Amino acid sequence: MYKDIITLSVVNFNAVWGDKEKNLNRIKGYIEAAAKKGSNMIVFPEMSLTSYDDIESTPKSEKMQTKLAETIPGPSTNEIESLAKKLGIYVILGMPEKDKDDTTKVYNSLAVFTPDGLYDSYRKMHLPAPEPNWAVRGDKPLLLETPWGPIGVAICYDSYCFPEMTRYYAAKGARLYINSTAYAHCHGPSLARTNLEANCITNGIYIASANLCGQDVDNYFWGGSSIMGPARETWQVHYYTGLPFNENGADQEKMYTETIDLGLATRFLYKYNESVGSADFRPEKYIEMYKSILDDPNFNKKD
Repeated sequence: MYKDIITLSVVNFNAVWGDKEKNLNRIKGYIEAAAKKGSNMIVFPEMSLTSYDDIESTPKSEKMQTKLAETIPGPSTNEIESLAKKLGIYVILGMPEKDKDDTTKVYNSLAVFTPDGLYDSYRKMHLPAPEPNWAVRGDKPLLLETPWGPIGVAICYDSYCFPEMTRYYAAKGARLYINSTAYAHCHGPSLARTNLEANCITNGIYIASANLCGQDVDNYFWGGSSIMGPARETWQVHYYTGLPFNENGADQEKMYTETIDLGLATRFLYKYNESVGSADFRPEKYIEMYKSILDDPNFNKKD
């Protein structure tokens, strides 16, 4: 039987653009602080190791993200791995990852650590502008196996525009979904806030979201790191800690820590419904629907 009670930390992180050494030092400090608070897991935002913004005029080979990318494992992840093992804590960290087999490829990735060491990396599957200027898309989801059951991980655009990600993880048994994000004022708060809350409600799961905060090169990031989950009221969401993106003070650098009960994650769409003879979620039907999309000339056509 899986454990239900977990203590999580999510970090509003104002990464210093292009200063990997300084960011890594602060990341390690937050990990140590989370462990002292009794956290089982700490989640950092997308691209925390280097910060996010792209300078469009810089050639791809000279871009900050390209030059500072590391393989996983690599120098920075080796340091985090040692600390995670020493402190017995799960760590999820956003960084640019260099492909070990083709060093011309860089991914927008999450390095995932357990108390036993490096677990894997998740490569962002959906890339909004301007990320294709330096990154290539990943192709696979990642389920982190833990004593609390499987935990799904995703990055920003994955979560806000592609509900398939949350649905996949919840259908696979995840009661907790990790959203590591770099969500800025230029997008407005509604896309991220509305979709995270809706995904939480409709899937009956918890979401731990960690966002960059404050000024980068061009973008000002919302912050709004939080842990949300099912409320006692039907079809409602509750913020267990942190703030919604557009609340006063949401952009201040801070670590939020909370203990939650994953036993409240109902995952009701994915459980057997006696009245209809199956789960309400019907992947066998969706497969056929998606196949028909692939055959449809209106899909993926150039204007």
